[in-house]
Amino acid sequence: MANLFAETRADQPSDLDRPAEDMPLPTDIRTLLLLGIFILLMLYTLYIARDVLVPILIAFILNLLLQPAMRICTRFRLPRPIAALLIIFVVFSVLGGISVSISSPASEWIAKVPESLTRLEQRLYVLKAPLEQLQDATKRVENLAQGPQKDMTVSVKGPPLSSLLLLDTQSFLAGLAVTIVLLFFLLSAGDLFLRRLVEVLPKLSNKKRLVDISQEIARNIAGYLLTITAMNATVGVLTGLAAYLFGLDAPILWGVVAFLLNYLPIFGPLLGCGMLLLVGVVTFDTFWQASLPAASYLVIHIIEGETITPMMLARRFILNPVLVIISIVFWYWMWGVPGAFLAVPMLATVKIICDRVRPLAAFGHFLGATARS
Repeated sequence: MANLFAETRADQPSDLDRPAEDMPLPTDIRTLLLLGIFILLMLYTLYIARDVLVPILIAFILNLLLQPAMRICTRFRLPRPIAALLIIFVVFSVLGGISVSISSPASEWIAKVPESLTRLEQRLYVLKAPLEQLQDATKRVENLAQGPQKDMTVSVKGPPLSSLLLLDTQSFLAGLAVTIVLLFFLLSAGDLFLRRLVEVLPKLSNKKRLVDISQEIARNIAGYLLTITAMNATVGVLTGLAAYLFGLDAPILWGVVAFLLNYLPIFGPLLGCGMLLLVGVVTFDTFWQASLPAASYLVIHIIEGETITPMMLARRFILNPVLVIISIVFWYWMWGVPGAFLAVPMLATVKIICDRVRPLAAFGHFLGATARS
C-alpha cells in the first residue's frame, strides 16, 4: 500500500489548484495561542481517556464496515435490532473461531522462544564477534565519560506479573463489551444519530454541510475499510498457503498475522517480512530455504500494495504518505496497537472534515498528497 496515499482524484481539482483565498490562515497571535492550548488539552484528554475512547471509535469503524451487510438484511424485511444481533453474532463468532484456531500454535511458538533464540544465535554467529566488539567499545566510552562510580544496588518493586495480566484481561473484556453494545445500538439506530444532529443545527447551510460531510465519511471510509479488508484477507490466504508450501509450521497463524499486519501501511509489511525471515532462519538449515517464506510474502505484498489496491482506492484517498507514517507512530504512542490500526481512518476523516469547513481548509490542504504531473 505504499502508493495508496499518493494518488489524486482524476475527476475533481487537486488541492494545489485551490486558490489561496479559499484557505484562510489565522493571523491573530491570541487565536494561535488559544488554538495551541486547545490542541494540547485535547491530546491530554485523548491520552487519559484512551480506555473509553478506543472501544467507542472501534464501534463506529465497525458500524461503517458492516453497513453493506445491514442493508442486505433490511432488504429481506428483517427488523433492524434482529439484523444487528445476527450480524454481530456472525462477525464475532468468526473472529472467535480464528482466535481459537491460532491460539494453540501461537502458544507453541511462544513456548519455543528461548530455544529459538539460542538457535538463532547459532545461525548468526558470523555477526556475533563484531557485535561483541562494538558492545565492548561502547562500554569503555561510557566508563570514560562517567568516571569512577561506586557500585550501587537498585531494586525496583512493582505489582506481580499475574496482577498485570489480570488487569489487562479485565480492561480488554470491558472494552470488548463496550464495543459490542455500542455497535448494536449504532446498527439498530441507522441514521437516527445523524438526523438528530441535523435537527439541532440552526442554519440550513450548516445542515447541508453536515449531511455532505457525513455521507462523504461513510462512503470513503466504508469503501476503504471494505476494500482493504478484502485485499488483506487475500494476502493472508496467499501468505498462509506459501507458508504451508515452504514447510513452515502453523500456516494459519502466519496467514492471520499477515492479514492483521497489512492494515498498517509500510510498517506492517516490513514487520511481517522480518518475522517470517526470523522464523525461517530458526526452522530451516539453509539460508535460501529460510528466506523463501519472507520473499514470497514480500512478492505478494508488492503485487497487492503497488498495483491492485492503489487502482481500487486511487479515487478515494489523497493522503500525504509522510503524514500517514507520522500518524501511525503518534497514535501507537498514544493508544498502543489499536491506535496504530485506527490512525489511517482517523486521518482520512479529519481531512474530509477539513476540506468542507472553510476555516480548516488550509489544514486539509496540508494533509493532502502532492499532485502528480
